[in-house]
Amino acid sequence: MNRKEEGAVPLAGLVDSYHEHIVAAHKQPLFLLLVGFICSFLLIRFSVRMIRAQVRWWPGNITPGGLHIHHMVFGVGCLLVAGIGVFATNGGHPWIDWFGLLFGIGCGLVLDEFALILHLEDVYWSAQGRKSVDAVILGILFTALLLTGYVPLGVVPGPGTDGGGRWGLVAVISVNALLSVVALFKGKMWTGLLGIMVPGISWIGAIRLARPSSPWARWRYAERPRRRARALRRERLLHARADRARTWLFDLIAGAPDKVPAHHTTTHRVAEAVAARAAAHLDPARSAHRSAPPTERAADQRRRTVQAGRARSYRSRTGRRRG
Repeated sequence: MNRKEEGAVPLAGLVDSYHEHIVAAHKQPLFLLLVGFICSFLLIRFSVRMIRAQVRWWPGNITPGGLHIHHMVFGVGCLLVAGIGVFATNGGHPWIDWFGLLFGIGCGLVLDEFALILHLEDVYWSAQGRKSVDAVILGILFTALLLTGYVPLGVVPGPGTDGGGRWGLVAVISVNALLSVVALFKGKMWTGLLGIMVPGISWIGAIRLARPSSPWARWRYAERPRRRARALRRERLLHARADRARTWLFDLIAGAPDKVPAHHTTTHRVAEAVAARAAAHLDPARSAHRSAPPTERAADQRRRTVQAGRARSYRSRTGRRRG
């Protein structure tokens, strides 16, 4: 057997495996959806990084008439065409395969700008823009788990399962789902989501301490300073390393976010908003003034202006008399 025939044997085995596990299992539309999802995300990230680097040979943003069109718009169009097309063709072959691929492309384009949808602001290259990468990775992971045939806890009741066994299985799945929700409330996003599919992960996340910035810590650790201190130490030692590794990986995949300088207008705007909230919280009269209707606020402002003018005129008259 020569080298050409040796190379053809693994390829033939791969094709046979694909037909057995994907085509025969009726999972080809889902497989093409995953392929379109991953390819569109990688391609659009490569494109925006080339645009960011101002590479001359790469086409720039699409701006007809000066209006910048985000690639999310094209993603929404792909989702609409794919969804309507499946219903229009009644999910028949080969249309469902092509529409599955188109739907995956739309998912990659839309979720890549998930942070823009969430914040209603273009935060693509800021720290908030990392939520888009989280959404894409979670979407790809969930689709891959469905493609490989995972179900919660990896078990399916068989035809010979009695009533007690079924209820026991339902109870175990319900407990696992509840613990996954607890892990999510404790700020352990990956642990909670992966625990839905992989048994045992959510159980560990639900038992361990919550992250200090999580809703669980705000609810449960406010009156437990020792537990909150332990959570802070764990966050500083353990989660800081994991966050650095995660940041390095995300920088490699999606590019590093912009570092906003101290004199940037966005920094000043955020600082002014925080200072205004703090001042309103400390000054009840000012807070009540802000919560009043616009007409009352205008009248109050005029009254303060008149009082200030009278005070200045009185001081000026008394100053002349003293002089």
